[in-house]
Amino acid sequence: MKVLLKSSSPRRVELLKAMNIDFIQKPFDIDESMDNNLTPEENVTDVAYRKANVNKELYNDYIQIGCDTIVTLNGIIYGKPHDEADARFMLKSLSGKTHKVISGLCVIYKDKVYKTFVSSNVKFKDLSDLDIDNYIKTGECYGKAGAYAIQGIGKCLIEKYEGSLNNIIGLPTEKLEEILGEINGVED
Repeated sequence: MKVLLKSSSPRRVELLKAMNIDFIQKPFDIDESMDNNLTPEENVTDVAYRKANVNKELYNDYIQIGCDTIVTLNGIIYGKPHDEADARFMLKSLSGKTHKVISGLCVIYKDKVYKTFVSSNVKFKDLSDLDIDNYIKTGECYGKAGAYAIQGIGKCLIEKYEGSLNNIIGLPTEKLEEILGEINGVED
């Protein structure tokens, strides 16, 4: 089984390695813009599909994996912060509240397309301006949906979470295992 991860995320690489899967990583630039007419779940699943589907024909004998993760609160999607002010806005918005972390997952193998999403809940502690400033100074907030990393220093911002921790980190490994098992069942 040849597996291709179409992502530049070091977290997704770590999670896939932890699954003991041999894979190659080949990120492609795609349009990750969201459609205001779609739900957050539809948007994130659509972006995951675009990632998995790009240059699909070049890797037809591979299992191709695309994934995208967003944070959403009250219908607002929080992607990766553009700058310090954006990170501060996101962290202040999430402070003391429970938000959803949604990962869209798309796996393409030959003519089969598996598209799904996984949702987890995360409750932030009440954060002071100093808490937010100190976290932003670590630099960890950049490149992360919602401006935090639960697997890093950002865990100090979290009161509790419900659902898949790996989903919150950026790859819903439990759902991926299900899909890969289904593919293996078809191939055997």
